Parts: sequence; structure tokens; C-alpha cells
Amino acid sequence: MATQNLSPAPCVPASSPAYPMAKPGYGKRSAPDQLPPRADDFALLPERERYVAGFVDHLPDGAAMTVKTLAKQLPLYGQQAVGSALAALSVAGHLRRVRCLVGEGEQVRWVFRTFWSRTARDNEWWNAYLDAEDHRAGADPEGGAEPGAAAVPGTGDESWTSVVPEAPTTAPVSPRTCAQVPIPAPGAPADAPAAPAPGVPAQPGPRCLSPAYLALARLGRVDHRLALSAADCEALEARATEWLARGVSTDYLTQALTAGLPARVDSPVGFLRHRLKDKIPPALPVAPDTPTGSARRVMVECARCGAPGRPDALPDGLCRPCRQAAHGAALVPDAVTGHAAGREVRAYVNELRELLKVP
Repeated sequence: MATQNLSPAPCVPASSPAYPMAKPGYGKRSAPDQLPPRADDFALLPERERYVAGFVDHLPDGAAMTVKTLAKQLPLYGQQAVGSALAALSVAGHLRRVRCLVGEGEQVRWVFRTFWSRTARDNEWWNAYLDAEDHRAGADPEGGAEPGAAAVPGTGDESWTSVVPEAPTTAPVSPRTCAQVPIPAPGAPADAPAAPAPGVPAQPGPRCLSPAYLALARLGRVDHRLALSAADCEALEARATEWLARGVSTDYLTQALTAGLPARVDSPVGFLRHRLKDKIPPALPVAPDTPTGSARRVMVECARCGAPGRPDALPDGLCRPCRQAAHGAALVPDAVTGHAAGREVRAYVNELRELLKVP
């Protein structure tokens, strides 16, 4: 008789939890042109930095790179040790912490990323690479975020949300200053002009009115002493157009023509012709088009204190105070001179006080 196997089934090995990923657009970004991974990639680094670098190198792009998240996954070191190791890896040329401006207009936000390179790079390489990233971000402001990513309510990233308006179902009707085109008769081609009624002579189509003509026509409503006829507006339209061609607005033109009117204007068209000729504004020279420097979209952050700056202003990914503190130098070289000057002032004041004492 067959023996029944009463031994329990083998337990499935527990899988380690997946490493937390950052929000879309944040986290780790791998630098290009890296050498293939080897066992001795970080052999020249100290033990702590070698341990942290090996762990970060195996993380996928988009993984969370905050010190707190890394310290939770690295049981041998705490947050302070991990932060110091990341700063050392930045000095060694393996990473740069940056903040990138994503979006346009009023819908912008800063996203924080960590560019990682298994191959150690010098400052010149990082500066050139981050400058290229800045140009790419300027050409495509929305390209920094993941495709189709949006801020999800309740995840702590409601600082910026892009709202795409729905397309209108019907085309908007734009106002026009000239008469609308008459609707063609049924059965006629869409582009065929409407036939005039029998026995009625064809009338010329209405012309579109220029801003200068409209500004002259409205003068009578601003001040009744300057009421013009249609023929007067056509006669003065060319002179008013010269004003607008020199960069003034129709409001400026109206104010200049209606300011300081006499108590009685016998001939409005003659009075306005005289003013349009004598008070025409000067023609300003056209300034040459100089390329204006747009705001930088990629800023490097200090790996120790998080101070932002341009890539060339933060060599080794460290700001000047943190770099001097790491090298054992004084934070401010002029501090000694300042303290000495302060002591001299105090000594001088004490001498004056002694002289002013009553004997």
C-alpha cells in the first residue's frame, strides 16, 4: 500500500520588500557613458562610502534618494553617517544633487533629483553635463517629469497640479468690427458670394475699420466738441495711424487729442488735424534684440547643507563654507581681520572714556 507523505510542504522563502520609489520626476537619475559594472568599482573608497556606493549603484532609476530612506535600508549606518557618505561620494565625483524647475508660467514646481555615475567624474564633466541638462529642460519644460505623471492628491505633492482644459465643442465666435459675411442661399457653393436681389444695384462690401479710425470715431463720445463725421474720420485716419505706428496706444491718442480743449471748437476736423500734426510723439529708436538670459532650470544643491547654486559655483557638489569646513579652513578668511578691527575700536573708545573722566 502506498505510504502517504505527511511532511509539510516547503515554505516559500520570504521576499525582501521592494525598495521605495520616489514620486514621478524625483529620485535617482543615472548619468550617461558609464563603464560596465565591476567588482572593484569603488575599491579606492573608504569602507563606509564603498558600502553606500555599492547599494546606490544597484538601485533603479527613480528610486528614493533621501538620507532618511537610505538609512532605513542600510542597517549598518544611521542618517548622519549616510549623509556624510553621500557628501564624500559627491566629492569623489560619483553623484550630484540637483533641483530642477518643471512647468511653465504659474504652474511650476521644483523637483529634486540625484544624478549618479558609477564612473567617477571630475568637476568639468559634471558642469558640462548639468549645463546640457539645463538647456534640455529649457527647451522642454515639461520633459523633466515622467510622461503622463501628475500630482496625486493625498501624497504630499499638491504644490503643483496641471489642469488641462477640455476642448470646446464649438468654435468660439470672435468679434469683428466689420459687418458679417451674408449667408449664401441654400444649394449654392460655400465659397460663392451671395447674389444681389433683382433690381437692386450691387453694393460694395463693408471694409474692416482700423484702430485709428475707431479711435477718431469715439472722440465725439468722449467730448461732444470733437464729434466727427465718417468723411472726417477717413480724412484724419492716416495721421492717427502715424501715431499708433510710433508705439502709442489708442488710449494715449484719445487723451492727447482731448486734453486742454478750448471752450468752443468751431471746426473739429481742422482742430484735430492741427493737433495730430503738431503733437505727434517722437519716434523712438528700435532697440536691438538682445538675447535675454532665461532663468536657470537646473541648480546644484550642496551635498551637506542643501544650498543651491550654479554647477561651477559648487565644485565637488559642496558650497564654499562646507568645502572650507571639510578642508579645515576658516569659514570666512576676513573674520580675523574683522575681530582685530573691532578690538582696535573698543580700545580707542576706552581711551576716549578715560580722557573724558573728571579728574
